Amino acid sequence: MLLSQLCKKLDIEFLQNDKQIVGLNTLQDATDDQVSFFQNKKYKDELEKTVAAAVLISKEYIDLVPSHTIALVCEEPYIKLAYASKYFAPKVIETDGNTAVVGKNSVVQNNAFLGKNTTIGSNTIIMANSTIGDNVKIGNSCIIYPNVTVYRDCIIGDNTIIHSGAVIGSDGFGFATDKAGNHIKIYQNGNVIIGDDVEIGANTTIDRAAFTSTIIEDKVHIDNLVQIGHNCVIKKGSVIAAQAGLAGSCNLEQYVVMGAQSGSVGHITIAPFTTISARGGVTKTITTPKKQWAGFPLMEHRTWLRLQGKIQKLLS
Repeated sequence: MLLSQLCKKLDIEFLQNDKQIVGLNTLQDATDDQVSFFQNKKYKDELEKTVAAAVLISKEYIDLVPSHTIALVCEEPYIKLAYASKYFAPKVIETDGNTAVVGKNSVVQNNAFLGKNTTIGSNTIIMANSTIGDNVKIGNSCIIYPNVTVYRDCIIGDNTIIHSGAVIGSDGFGFATDKAGNHIKIYQNGNVIIGDDVEIGANTTIDRAAFTSTIIEDKVHIDNLVQIGHNCVIKKGSVIAAQAGLAGSCNLEQYVVMGAQSGSVGHITIAPFTTISARGGVTKTITTPKKQWAGFPLMEHRTWLRLQGKIQKLLS
């Protein structure tokens, strides 16, 4: 839509030269035909470097907006973003489009559903009662067990196994809270991209991104009952054990191991070859690779073991 039309819907004054807008995105990833937002000073550098067509921003930060980007001045930029996200959300179900294409030697069992414009590679098996949404791409030699749900627009690579009850591409837990305490849904308009040689356990959920993609890279192994939040990036060879949970925009570098029932807050990075022991809670970015951590608050594993020993002596 035209930027002026979006501003009218959001009740924002618009006096600039008009231009066509195709979607929303982060400051870092936005292109010159997308709208972004700014509400947190820690993203000041990203604002100064953004190439976004326009940015939702409060009056106090207007001087930080680069000259090529239009400032859309409003009181609560994040709330306006939430309302704007609805206007760029795709259809829930495609009523037009091509019938799904299934590759050579692939098997789709009875009662499995394939959406419009979906493609399935060769030698792939999709078992009964699974639902594969619109515009999905599934590679070669995959196994999709019964009752798996893959939402629209998601991409799955070759030799990937997804076990029963897993949900790929459900909405991330995204909302903006206004001054009155109302929670406004942020429509999750991204997708999930899963690489090659990945295995995803039963009843695991991987949320689609608010913008761009939630990414699971090659050779990642995810156990049963794991929650991966929106916009997370799980890099090559990482392992996540049962009942672990990652909040949105968490970045696991290569070959990270997350123990059972461990968890992470959002918007942090965990260094390569890190091990988080069972029930460990990560609240800050870990920059040093090849260390093992445990407990909550998180500490190095050896320190945690010594602490447990001292506590035991106090009780004896």
